[in-house]
Amino acid sequence: MVVDECDSTEGCDADHDYQPPCPNNIVDASKFVWKAFGVSEDNWGVLDITWSDAWLH
Repeated sequence: MVVDECDSTEGCDADHDYQPPCPNNIVDASKFVWKAFGVSEDNWGVLDITWSDAWLH
């Protein structure tokens, strides 16, 4: 599950490191997420992905 915990116009609160607002369709991930998806460490940071909600139908 992906959860957007930061406001796209105001940015994040103290619990989320006061990150600034970011453009639409940007998803930040922890090291755990990169590892869980099997992304090699040298590709952590920026990765183009495609997702779908097709499984909901």
